[in-house]
Amino acid sequence: MKRFEYTITDPNGLHARPAGLLIKKVQTLACEATIECRGKSASLKRLLAVMGLGIRCGDTVTVTVDGDASEVEVLKSFFEENF
Repeated sequence: MKRFEYTITDPNGLHARPAGLLIKKVQTLACEATIECRGKSASLKRLLAVMGLGIRCGDTVTVTVDGDASEVEVLKSFFEENF
């Protein structure tokens, strides 16, 4: 299991459209991934669970990936490009 942290910079936070893109990206990978924010966590393959976290601009999230290093890098890059 590998982890990385990322601080959300999108002024709207992790709202529906980018969360949907994130879910689609994770579903293309063979790994299992979760996101944690303010003590709550959710699977990155479940849109409503991610939306339920209410992630806002300035929140630091921890992403845990149960997969290989290349999948971690794909997700890190996705976060940097979109959030």
